[in-house]
Formats: sequence, C-alpha cells, structure tokens
Amino acid sequence: MTSEVIAISGFIALFTMMFFRVPIGVAMGIVGVCGFGAVVGVKPAMNLLSQSPLRTITDFNLTLIPFFILMGVLATNSGMSRELFRAGNAWFGWMKGGLGLASVGACGGFAAICGSSVATAATMTKIAYPEMKKANYSDEVATGVIAAGGTLGILIPPSVVLAVYGFITEQDVGVLFIAGLVPGLLAVLLYMLAVRFWYGRSLPEGKAFSWKEGFASLKGVWAVLLLFVCVILAIYLGVVTATEAAATGAFLTAVIGIARRRINRRSLLNSLIEALRTSVAIYTILIGAILFGYFLAITQVPQEVASSLLDLGLGRFGTLLLILLLFLIMGCFLDAMAMIILMVPIVFPIIQQLGFDPIWFGIVVVMTVELGLITPPVGMNVFIIDNLTKNVKITTIFKGVLPFVLVDVLRLALIVAFPAIVLFLPETMS
Repeated sequence: MTSEVIAISGFIALFTMMFFRVPIGVAMGIVGVCGFGAVVGVKPAMNLLSQSPLRTITDFNLTLIPFFILMGVLATNSGMSRELFRAGNAWFGWMKGGLGLASVGACGGFAAICGSSVATAATMTKIAYPEMKKANYSDEVATGVIAAGGTLGILIPPSVVLAVYGFITEQDVGVLFIAGLVPGLLAVLLYMLAVRFWYGRSLPEGKAFSWKEGFASLKGVWAVLLLFVCVILAIYLGVVTATEAAATGAFLTAVIGIARRRINRRSLLNSLIEALRTSVAIYTILIGAILFGYFLAITQVPQEVASSLLDLGLGRFGTLLLILLLFLIMGCFLDAMAMIILMVPIVFPIIQQLGFDPIWFGIVVVMTVELGLITPPVGMNVFIIDNLTKNVKITTIFKGVLPFVLVDVLRLALIVAFPAIVLFLPETMS
C-alpha cells in the first residue's frame, strides 16, 4: 500500500474507534503504532512503542500538567471556589441579575487557579446554580451563565490545554499563559454584558449589600489572589519557568489549605488521588498523540494538507478562516483536548507557512475550542451541567448559552482583526 492509502485507512480506523467510544488516547496510539509499522516495519514500530511513552512521562516540561491539576483540585477541596462566589455576590449582588454576574466573575477567578473548563463548570454548578434557583433565576439563564463561564478554565492561565498546545508546537508555555490574560479578562467583561443586556428584563432584582459586607468578603479571596500573583506574575517577570510556577502553586495551595484547616490528611490524600487520575488520563492522550504524530510524519499528512489548502488560493486570512471553521465543526463532536491534540499537528505547519504568530494562533485556537464546549451536539460543559442538574433539559441549557456563543464569535473576530490584544503583554516580558 502507498503512504496515502495507509494515511486514509488510519484516519478511518481512528474515527471508527472513536465512534465506538474507544478512548481517544488509546485510539490514536493504536493507529499510530500500526500505521507506522505498516510504512516502515513492525520492529521500528515496536521500538517506538517502547520508547515514546517513557520519554513523554519523564519529560520535565510536562510535569507542569499534574502540578496545575493538583493545584486546582486542592483549591476546590479547600473551598476557594465558594469564597470567590461569595465575594462576587457581595460586590455585584445589589444589581439586577447580580448573581449571574457574580457567577461569571467567580468562574473567571476560579479559572485562574484551576486550568480546566470541565472542573470550573462542575464546581460552579454545585455552588452557583442552587443560589440562582433560590433567587428565582430561570434554568435557561442559570445554566447558560455557568456553562459559558466554565469555558474560561482553558483560556485564563494557568491552562492545561494551552500547556499541551505549547508542548505540541514547541512554544514557551509561560508566554502562552501571559498571552491568554487579556483575552480571558475580555471574555469575563463580555459575558457580564451579555447577562445584563440579553437577559436584562427577565433577571430578578438584586439584594442590597453594604460596603462593610463587600470589603469583608474580600478576606476570603486573598488566597486566590496570592496564588495567582505567585504563579502568573512570577512567570511574567521571568523569575520562574512555567513548570516551576506550577510546582510552587500546588505547594502553596496545599500549605494555605492546611493552615486554614480546610485540608486534613484524608482530604489531601483524596486530592492527590483525584489529581493522579486526571493526570494519567491526560498523559494517556498525550502518549497516544505523540505516537499518532509519528504516523502523520511518516505518511506526510501535514505536508499534503498544507499543500492542498494553500493551493485553494484563499489567501492568508481565507485559509485561516477555513481552519477555524474546521475546528468549530470538530468541536461539535470532540472535546477540547482531543481537538488540540488531533488537529494542531496537522494545521500548524500551514500557520507557519502563512506567517501567523504561533503564540497568537494558540490563543485563537483555544478560543475556537471554547465554542465547542458549549455548542451541540456534544458541548462538554453542557453535558456536565446536565448531569449535575437532574431536572433541567439539555435543550434548555443549549438555549441558555446562545448569547454567549454570539459573544464568543464577536471576541474571536476582534482577536483575529487586532492581534495586539493577545501579543502586547508577551512583548513586554523580560
């Protein structure tokens, strides 16, 4: 068989296994090894299988993933997410729709110490949804706000998805984190405006809070601010690498939780086990992706795709738009991590040939992937909320996220039109 036939057969096999719910990391690994073996022989494929997983697990740069995951788990178990919501409610609760605004703000704050959209959505559903229901928010508004706010987890640093993008494309993860700051804050602002102006008439009246209550609520969020400053500011100033910042963040989160008596020996052990399970799942996907990457390289799929797209003569931005549309379509069927791992190795050579900044493209891709988290038929955040809110129809949740999808499209257009929104902070790094 020619390499083209083997490549096509490999992709058919991959999507067939995914259809039958084979974990994507396992599916990519099987296709990668078998496809590589079909081109160069069984022995080289077995050598690849024996060496590549070990190199991935022992890669120092990838150790930031389990550290950031542990940081998020410890932050959740020590009650930081609930304190963020209380502070948001104290400062925004007096406004009409204040609980919705507080939920968006809490999602943004929790994203700054979590790094996962699914974890952000799940955590805030448990905290914010019951409060909004007590205040007579409709299911459409309450679930829509949380589903959209949860997407901030993969954009506002630290972000596990951005870290994986940096690993795949060999970009500085610290620079990617800093590049995500302004787009993340812009997302929080636009989501709040969407809550106020889209749902304005249907929102319940707020509850009055005093200045004293507002400032008192800030006492509970000092830990989040300390962690964010220690991690992100240290990266920005060049004091530590992203991996060192991740380790520092996880250690500080544990120390703060223990010092405040929010974490004991049992909860610390449970946090370590939970972080280990999540990390193993991500490493499985990464190992599968790397094996699949060797298959792509040996069959020259990225080069063929790049040549075909460039031959269409759509120009730089026309080709970029086509790539982003492809990500949007894939987002209807795959989760965020799967899309990044499967698609970026194929399209990144095209982006380089077109002369786009790889840091800027990383933020654009993650923003596009965010849309997949709240759009049908998959919408990972939507399904998480659906599982946690038993009496809410999934169609109601999808209806609730509609204004936020429109806002995300607008924000994506702004980032594409004005790359400086992403790049001006990284350019000031020492």
